[in-house]
Formats: sequence, structure tokens, C-alpha cells
Amino acid sequence: METLSGQAYGTAMETTQHTSTSTPEPLELPAQDVLETIGKRSFATLATTSAEGWPHAAGVLYARSGDHLYVSTRLGSRKARNILENPKVAVTIAVARIPVGPPSSIIFQSTARILELDDPELRAAADSGDLKAVTGHGELELPGGVFLQIALPRKVVTYGLGMSLLSLMRDPMNAAGFANLV
Repeated sequence: METLSGQAYGTAMETTQHTSTSTPEPLELPAQDVLETIGKRSFATLATTSAEGWPHAAGVLYARSGDHLYVSTRLGSRKARNILENPKVAVTIAVARIPVGPPSSIIFQSTARILELDDPELRAAADSGDLKAVTGHGELELPGGVFLQIALPRKVVTYGLGMSLLSLMRDPMNAAGFANLV
């Protein structure tokens, strides 16, 4: 018998808690649906890591333009400093459907780079109107300001998307999915 925090657990408990004997395959979602969901949202959690391996996570506002997410920040921020040292990032976009039940999410790992405010690629994305959510408060003139450009990867992992909220609440252990974006 194994113990956890001083309590004994045997096979009887294991068989009553686990009724499913097989794990279903993750649900493959249409790329266009996932890209539209990403584009309709504007808040994500961005995780970065310093050169010494210290993780940092922060909530950020983002806008999608083409195959990238754009985040406004300052060059001296921890996010920007970490990306200068290590361009690998992780992003989680929560997808709340109604105020009850767990949110769904889109999760991916990618790389990011720093764009100066006068970068032609940044200016083209801003001029197209795609970046209104992150340029409407003077971000393009912010002293010390930069933008993080995060590449959308070929594949993203999802949780709870493509299933009804009732199904998600009844079977949260089998809510995994993915989308191939390319």
C-alpha cells in the first residue's frame, strides 16, 4: 500500500475513482476556427525565462496580425529583458464561454523577438488596423516602448474547445485537443 500524507490507498479506491480504461485521442480542431478564436481575444498569459533559467509569467494584452501576436511593453520590462536573453516563450489564451464552469484555453510554445517602435514590419501591421487593441493608447509613441512579436507555431494545444460546456464539466479529463495552424 502506498501512503500519501499519512493516508493509506489501496486498489479498491483506485478502481472506484477511475472508471475509464482508455484515453480518447485529442480532438483535432479546424485551424481557421482556432485562429479566429485567437483573433477575437486580446488577453493572454506570457511566460518567459531568463538566461539563468528563472521563469516569469505575466498577463498581457495582445493583437493578432497574420502569423504573429503583438504585445506592447517597455524595453526595460522583465518580459523584454528575458526575451533578449532567451527568445523561447509560452502563451496561454483563456477562452471563457460563460461565467460558469472552467474556461477553455489555447496553449503554445514559440519564439518572440523585440521590435523597435519604428520597425517597418510593426508599422505595416499597425497601419493595416490589426493592432488597434494594443496601439490605441499611445503605445507607438511610448518612451522606452517596444513590441514583442510572437510567432504563431505550426501546432497549438487546446483544452475544452470544440466541446459543449456540459461535456467539459462532465468530463474535464478528456478535454484535450489540438489544431495544426500550417
